[in-house]
Amino acid sequence: MSSSLSTAPAAPPEWPGAVDLLAALGDPMLALMDELSTTMFCAKDVDGRYVAVNQAFVDRTPERSRRAVVGRCAGDLFVTSLAEHYVQQDAQVLSTGRAVRHVLELIRRPGGGPGWYLTSKQPVRLDGRLVGLVSVSQDLRSQDTDDVAVSSLSRVVELVRERITDGITVADMAAAAGCSPSTLDRRMRKVFSLSPQQFVLRARIDHATALLAVDGVALAEVAVRAGFSDQAAFTRTFGRLTGETPAQYRRRSSTR
Repeated sequence: MSSSLSTAPAAPPEWPGAVDLLAALGDPMLALMDELSTTMFCAKDVDGRYVAVNQAFVDRTPERSRRAVVGRCAGDLFVTSLAEHYVQQDAQVLSTGRAVRHVLELIRRPGGGPGWYLTSKQPVRLDGRLVGLVSVSQDLRSQDTDDVAVSSLSRVVELVRERITDGITVADMAAAAGCSPSTLDRRMRKVFSLSPQQFVLRARIDHATALLAVDGVALAEVAVRAGFSDQAAFTRTFGRLTGETPAQYRRRSSTR
């Protein structure tokens, strides 16, 4: 079977799990995924080995080619905390047979800087058998523009910034926008690709990452200033979104 992934291995992966997964996906699917320049795509077999990836995914790894990524696992390519996070997500999909959709994550972009992504993972079956999963992570940077649609939400953005430490409800945000909660949800998904609740969470984590870069700011203080009830809640949420603890993020940021 040939593939249009131009820098993939000269021949498709030949271990049984890879053959089954590629057969389930088909060349048109792989060709389509290769067109995504700001969305990471990968396909993994049930043992967690990468069977197919696009260049946007490769750019997130220490490698330069798909040839060097295919056949390896998350633990071979990412720091332990992130690899464990990805493995846990995969296990959820493979054990339940159900997709995970629109998970907000802070992922380091090529060059080391963090960026927000929405990740979805879908199980893949062949003749009724679970043969792996596919994953896409959409870079939200392309949505961060001050166009006409964003300007209509400027009051909401300002409200979130001003009340980052407070409990901000969807009703509060809708009132600031001058619309119903359902209309607000539609507008925010269109502009930011995020629900109102996800937008608030993103703003809080963004604020926290900025504070983590400041020497001398204790983690407990970062938690309070970013709007979390306590350090434990902050650490749990930060770990769920980034795959590492605030302390680990601070250490890695200081060494970049």
